[in-house]
Amino acid sequence: MPARRSRLVPTEVRAELAASLAALRASLELVATFPPDVEREAAAAAGDVPTDPAEAGLADLRDLPFLTIDPAGSTDLDQALHLERTPSGGVLHYAIADVPAYVAPGGTVDVEARGRGQTMYAPDGRIPLHPRVLSEDAASLLPEQDRRAFVWRFVLDEGARPVETTLTRAIVRSRRQWSYEEAQRAIDDGSAPASLAAMPWFGEQRAARERERGGASLNLPESRIVAEGDGYRLERSEGVPLEDHNAHVSLLTGMAAAEIMLRGGVGILRTMPPAADEDVEEFRAQTAALGLPWHPGTPYGEYLRGLDRSPAARAVKEYAAGLFRGAGYAAFDGELPDETEQAAIGAPYAHTTAPLRRLVDRWALVVCEALANGRDVPGWARESLAELPGLMSRSGQRASQLTAGALDRVEAAVLHGREGQEFDASVLSVRGDGLRVQLQDPPVDAKVAGADAAAGSVVRLRLTRADVAEGAVEFSLVGATASQEER
Repeated sequence: MPARRSRLVPTEVRAELAASLAALRASLELVATFPPDVEREAAAAAGDVPTDPAEAGLADLRDLPFLTIDPAGSTDLDQALHLERTPSGGVLHYAIADVPAYVAPGGTVDVEARGRGQTMYAPDGRIPLHPRVLSEDAASLLPEQDRRAFVWRFVLDEGARPVETTLTRAIVRSRRQWSYEEAQRAIDDGSAPASLAAMPWFGEQRAARERERGGASLNLPESRIVAEGDGYRLERSEGVPLEDHNAHVSLLTGMAAAEIMLRGGVGILRTMPPAADEDVEEFRAQTAALGLPWHPGTPYGEYLRGLDRSPAARAVKEYAAGLFRGAGYAAFDGELPDETEQAAIGAPYAHTTAPLRRLVDRWALVVCEALANGRDVPGWARESLAELPGLMSRSGQRASQLTAGALDRVEAAVLHGREGQEFDASVLSVRGDGLRVQLQDPPVDAKVAGADAAAGSVVRLRLTRADVAEGAVEFSLVGATASQEER
């Protein structure tokens, strides 16, 4: 499905938008630069940590033609893969950037990273977790560079089930950096290298395994802010199939990491409790009211995968997104946590594939590598596990505030100057005193307070306010009395 794109933010409000985005960063105390001592320690590590296999004492896997698949323009490359089909299934090598090699426990880079928690993404630039000399250079799996990595090796059967799993620290060399779009085109036209050509098989088989275990990936199209020249526009797209296939590589690895840590009795999981029975019954009633009933006996994930792209189906998915709540982290050492599953995945799971961009992955990698190879978990990692849930929770809250606040401001800027105009919108849900809607053009989500309409229907709205500084838009329902409320 082609991407839906808005017009560019009008020139006359770009300065106001820049000031509003800067104010948002300041309000969240987000600073892209690093203190001088942090930069010095990072630069020293970048120059001192060896990447020659013999000098580093690591396995040499540079003969494997790894490749990376990321959004276009990415420079902080956490993962590289090599996938080979075999007569009985396949062999997947998944290399994850060896960030622990460059971050001394208790050092200035480590302390700063614990305060940040994760890389934050804003329209006017990212706020990185680590100094760029590491995150976009020495530790990043850039093409044609020798790089340190934790390499997962999965021997897969014909159903892409892992029958053998190992984890090794090694030196790798990526051959090429692919964007999702160009990699998908290569798969479609038959010019893709073997690793890419095998991804549809892998993704389809892993999706089938997800159905078997009762998992339910809910891949909703999201509005993205796209920089273009000196301005921004909004884009909403379903993405390309390869994005789902590649996500299954990370999911497989996260499940393998969780299994290793649970078996070893020490680690940290990404958890989510199952939906409450009353929420499930309410959701079932909502699907019937929308004309797309979820019949008893049909697995939840199977039902969601069978939905089309109609307004009613989009409304069903909106309600479905509210079924699973309470995602968090559970650290343990000895006694296992009461809740070990990530309910939407349908299995125990751990964040372990993005250490350049997410703090907790550094711990998971170190713990898993030690357990997988019969060694003691390093003391620094074991002793600080209990800190991680709180650090990640605070970081996650700030990331959500930044993402939502930036989107609000860009949406207001895109709509600026169109006050009084009317727009068609799909009603996503009826919640509280009003509607949550999605404009058909431009791709903007909004709230219309005091209005009443059926979820899944299409309504006509009039824009009454677009405030860039506050990131607020207001609509009224055409032909009905409705109060306005800032979104």
